[in-house]
Amino acid sequence: MKIKYIGESFGVDSLTNGKVYEAAEEDGMYRVIDDSGEDYLYSKENPAPLYGSSKGGTWEIIDNSN
Repeated sequence: MKIKYIGESFGVDSLTNGKVYEAAEEDGMYRVIDDSGEDYLYSKENPAPLYGSSKGGTWEIIDNSN
C-alpha cells in the first residue's frame, strides 16, 4: 500500500510532509518504510514522534491495492 504523510515533517530520518511511503497495516498501525530506509510502526490516526517534538499529522491513502 502507498500512503502520503501530511503534516509537520520531523526528524532527519522520519517522515516528510507530502512524501509518499510504502506501508502495510499491522496491529492497528501502519508499518512504514520511512526516510531512514527502515520500517517502523506509526499510528494510523496521528503519526508523530514518541518524544513529542512534533504534533504529527495524518495519512492519505494513495494506493491500497496490496
